[in-house]
Amino acid sequence: MPKARTPFVYRSSPGTRREIRLTEGDGIRGLAEGPAGRIDVVVTSPPYNLGQPYRLYRDRRPRDEYLAWIGSLGRAVRHALHPDGSFFLNIGGPPTDPWLPFDVARAVSDGWVLQNVIHWIKSIALDRSATGLDRDLALGHYRPIGSPRYLHGTQEYLFQFTRTGRVPLDRLAIGVPYAHPSNRGRWRRAPVDRRCRGNSWFLPYPTIQRRATERPHPATFPESLPEWCYRLHGLDRVRTAADPFVGLGASAVAAARLKVGFRGWDIDPEYLAFAARRVDRVRPPGMTGATDPAPRGAGGARRARAASRP
Repeated sequence: MPKARTPFVYRSSPGTRREIRLTEGDGIRGLAEGPAGRIDVVVTSPPYNLGQPYRLYRDRRPRDEYLAWIGSLGRAVRHALHPDGSFFLNIGGPPTDPWLPFDVARAVSDGWVLQNVIHWIKSIALDRSATGLDRDLALGHYRPIGSPRYLHGTQEYLFQFTRTGRVPLDRLAIGVPYAHPSNRGRWRRAPVDRRCRGNSWFLPYPTIQRRATERPHPATFPESLPEWCYRLHGLDRVRTAADPFVGLGASAVAAARLKVGFRGWDIDPEYLAFAARRVDRVRPPGMTGATDPAPRGAGGARRARAASRP
């Protein structure tokens, strides 16, 4: 396998650990071969083995082969993650294979404790009787299903793995106000008007008009998903985050906005070019720009510029 190549680096200052580094190459290998314990939070979503049309990855393997590969992801993250770190694994499954997310969680779980199971809600419908509004309310986006046997899939799973199951979380960092002020008085541990949000997160995709230019990747998550994970873990304990399947860079963008160091990998240079452009738009003042921003060859440079256009 060729050596990984790092085409995009953003630094806050020379020698600082607060840098955004995007590397062309195998992310599992990148985590496994780097220094142990250097990453504080991993938020990632590996391919689901559903035949998605990735440019350079074959997303259809025999089930046993796929789950063995997922197991190697768990071992690589365990090597790279700090003892008190969090590993957030996003996975969904088709209605015809509802066991897939749980099979993946089992495959990756060796040496881990499943500390939390979070339901990422992408779309929700609220009845007027529950909201007090004069009409029903439908929010978010989902992929419709034409079969009469299944319901539309409007949620995915986000598994939080830790080494011990005892990693403290900053639950109020993504908390919500109490529904009524009187609720605060019922809880002695409620010094502020804010409570834990719980394990159902409504995070819809932003609306887009042109998928080919705005979201040219078959499987992404919104920037808010990794941002909430970083905040939940506790920003004061996140020096460096990572994503071995960085894709279009949602996890890198969230890290840049929060001024968190980041390591990301992808085997596709065009996805990395798009991700770097997104980071470039949100990087904080004082962070230097990318170095060597084009994939290999003149044709790759043209593709990188095209992929990174707004």
